Amino acid sequence: MDKDYTLVTMQKQKSIALIAHDNRKQDLINWVENNKETLRKHFLCGTGTTAKLISEQTQLPITAYNSGPLGGDQQIGSRIVECKIDFMIFFWDPLAAQPHDPDVKALLRIASLYDIPVATNQSTADFLIASPLMEATYERKIIDYAKRISNRAEEFGKDEKMI
Repeated sequence: MDKDYTLVTMQKQKSIALIAHDNRKQDLINWVENNKETLRKHFLCGTGTTAKLISEQTQLPITAYNSGPLGGDQQIGSRIVECKIDFMIFFWDPLAAQPHDPDVKALLRIASLYDIPVATNQSTADFLIASPLMEATYERKIIDYAKRISNRAEEFGKDEKMI
């Protein structure tokens, strides 16, 4: 069977997306401040207000995209698809309905499809940032789902012919 995935190498210097819903922005800013020395070694980006606040309060350089409800989640998602974002810290508020909930769900789906590490809370973010892989290259395996579906259909067709 043909290989049904692509390997993408994450460099030692990661591109990290930082995102937070309104009720979690200060939590993310505090986390960034506590991990400033590690994050300083990487490329940072984020959505609208979150990126602006992180930059102002931590003095770390960060590329700002649009606010989440104005397409920022989709901009981040497109960068993940282009393999220009390696890692995402997204402090989301699971108890507050967001006007852009479908965009948030799509962003998390894209992150999973493209096999990037994602932290949605501080504990996971702490574990990820402390990982020795943060300072190393790493091969992500991006599954070719279209090929997998095709292969399954072919296998199913062979099974049908045997009956």
